[in-house]
Amino acid sequence: MDEEKIEAEVEEVKVKEPMNPLVILAVILVTVAILTYFIPAGEFDRTPVEGQDYEAIDVDSFHYVDKNPTTPIALLKSFTLGLQGASDIIFFLLIIGGAFQVVTATGALDAGLSNLVYKMKGKEKIFIPICIIVFSLISAVAACCEEYLAFLPLMYVICVAMGFDSLTAVALLFGSSAVGYAGGMMNAFTVGVAQGIAGINNPPFNGMGFRFVVWGVLAIVTILYVYMHAHTIKEHPEKNTMLAIDKKYAEAIETEKPEPMTGRQKIVLTLFALSFVAVGVCVLLPQMKWFSERFPDYEFYMDEMSALFLVLAILAGAVGGLGVSKIADEFAKGCGNLLWAGLIIGLCKAITLVMQDAGIMDTLIYSMGIILQGLPKAVSGIGMFVLQDLLNVLIPSGSGQAAVTMPFMAPLSDVLGIPRQCAVLAFQMGDAFTNVITPTSGELMAALAICHIPYKKWFQYWGPMWGIWCVIACIFMVIAVSIGYH
Repeated sequence: MDEEKIEAEVEEVKVKEPMNPLVILAVILVTVAILTYFIPAGEFDRTPVEGQDYEAIDVDSFHYVDKNPTTPIALLKSFTLGLQGASDIIFFLLIIGGAFQVVTATGALDAGLSNLVYKMKGKEKIFIPICIIVFSLISAVAACCEEYLAFLPLMYVICVAMGFDSLTAVALLFGSSAVGYAGGMMNAFTVGVAQGIAGINNPPFNGMGFRFVVWGVLAIVTILYVYMHAHTIKEHPEKNTMLAIDKKYAEAIETEKPEPMTGRQKIVLTLFALSFVAVGVCVLLPQMKWFSERFPDYEFYMDEMSALFLVLAILAGAVGGLGVSKIADEFAKGCGNLLWAGLIIGLCKAITLVMQDAGIMDTLIYSMGIILQGLPKAVSGIGMFVLQDLLNVLIPSGSGQAAVTMPFMAPLSDVLGIPRQCAVLAFQMGDAFTNVITPTSGELMAALAICHIPYKKWFQYWGPMWGIWCVIACIFMVIAVSIGYH
């Protein structure tokens, strides 16, 4: 099928509007609220951990408490409370959208992307392994996930211009993030917290060699999966199920020989690139011992990144020749573009809050843990992974899941005769994989919203990859238990 025919068919296709992700999450929220009337409430005793953001639970303290089912008023309030609870991520996302729109308004981004796509003609597919290796390593070391939402609008445009699709764009960032989290060689927010709670953090991040192998295998398999998909739709555009949607929403880039960039455009793009380099460096600095010892109070997270992108918006607008009012107008427009992604994140948080307030979160955790105690040792490691995978649907936060489950899983591994390092391995892989498939993941749903991908299409595309990951994880858990990984 020639390109002209495909283009004509795309114009004729009426894009079927998918179900809004807000509707999907609202249904989940109402369902969870109804379940609070049937699932018994219970809780573990908790004690604050000095210098940490989480509380430790006493695994022997679980007890049932009076039911506190979610009332209709509490259900309606949960959305507002969810928006407040996820405000750091939401406002970070809005500021990124504003900064990105200001840069776009200068014309520098279109000019730069046109030149990039033109120069990479015939070599586009090498872009895939490079992205997966780089972004997964960053996640394995610096625990980056929601930060990749900043890169997604750019990745979306690049992938579509190169002949790939929006599914590839999300996979290159959030699939890579999952691979990095699953390896987690030096991930302080997941492996670091989990090892600390399990009491095996001396030295920090011990067992790194085995986790590096896990990362390597997952990275190779993910590269092959994404590469085959990208190759297929590039060579056979008629097989691209996202073609009509991408043509409707993705900004077109000139693929013929573009006009030379102006001096202003080059400076704007330099500022744009330096802002991402600065984010990467500032996130990695605390991982370096010499820096953390000299600056123990140093922090660089959502607020600091938001400030950096705000500076980018001001400088890019000024250098690009936009007036003060124009910069403000474009910034507000960019914030508006990502507003509904912020609403999605707030709804995901609301689901977690409803479970916590009704007291069913601890009951579900306790019940799942009891099931593991009845498994043979040969499959208990796999059971731990499956349990963590299920729990991640309820608790998408990595450090939060570690705080809730590791105090239970670590002693449970002792009872089962399994090294505690295996419990940490089960946690890190279980935490990583589900976040790119479950609709309760705010980052995933925001990413799909940005790229206008229906959740059903994403599940059809990434579901097989998730299944392959799970098989690999089970194999690694069997190996870890067999060799006494510690």
